[in-house]
Amino acid sequence: MEASKTKSNFHARSNSLPSRPHPLILQCNEHLERLRSSNETSSSSSSSSLRYKLGALQDLHECVENLVQLPLTQDTLLHEPQENCVDELLDGSLRLLDVCTSAKDSLLHTKECIRELQSVIRRKRGGEEGIIAEANKFLNSRKVVKKAIVKALLNLKPIAKNIIKDQQTLALVGLLKDVEVVTLSIFESLLHFISGTSSSNVKHGTLSLVSKLIIHTKRTTRSCSYESEFSQVDAALLACISDNKMSEMQNQLEKLESCIHDLEEGLEFMFRRLIKTRVALLNILNH
Repeated sequence: MEASKTKSNFHARSNSLPSRPHPLILQCNEHLERLRSSNETSSSSSSSSLRYKLGALQDLHECVENLVQLPLTQDTLLHEPQENCVDELLDGSLRLLDVCTSAKDSLLHTKECIRELQSVIRRKRGGEEGIIAEANKFLNSRKVVKKAIVKALLNLKPIAKNIIKDQQTLALVGLLKDVEVVTLSIFESLLHFISGTSSSNVKHGTLSLVSKLIIHTKRTTRSCSYESEFSQVDAALLACISDNKMSEMQNQLEKLESCIHDLEEGLEFMFRRLIKTRVALLNILNH
């Protein structure tokens, strides 16, 4: 009798489920696979690679935003027996916003310092000594940015996945958490790029983490290639200060300013998408 009741409930629940995944879920999975593939084929974080990944990430989150606003999605999350399901997704959305904000702030701070330095170079205020003094000021500001990036990276926590028995909810929540994992990975690569280091140079939890990031700039002056436009400028400024070489500085600053402009546009788009998704999740929780 008990087995018959269980069987009846199972069929009743099964009949209420859609026979095929919603097209938006399929689209999200396609975007996810594209990003995973790009991470595998492009291990280096160049500006062109990051711009491509940010563009693909925008497509993914536009799809996620539409998915979360579906009545089917809201009903699934609203009736999830585990009440902390939406809470976990909200925590994840806040984590993404925090990292995105850290990247935006780092770019803004660097851009403002670039413009100050360019102004000094154009007007030749204080002559060569004035330019060198402003270059030193820029490098000190980069140390501030790197310390902030270290803090942001250390605050990243592993994403836990609770056991969910309902298959429809499992597929949906699993997808949203996969999106969070991929997004955090790209944001992390971007933060390393801004700091002028690769992710392999940073080991979480080591006591010398801050000092390693700060002195990395000095090491790049002895290298024939640099990891990013940010480290190129760092190296050019150090060369200017130590060897009185001014020729490459302005060119490197212009390249970096252009790079920052492209990254800022991508991050601003991402920030707006993340806000909209978070609002949709809050509406579900407060339903």
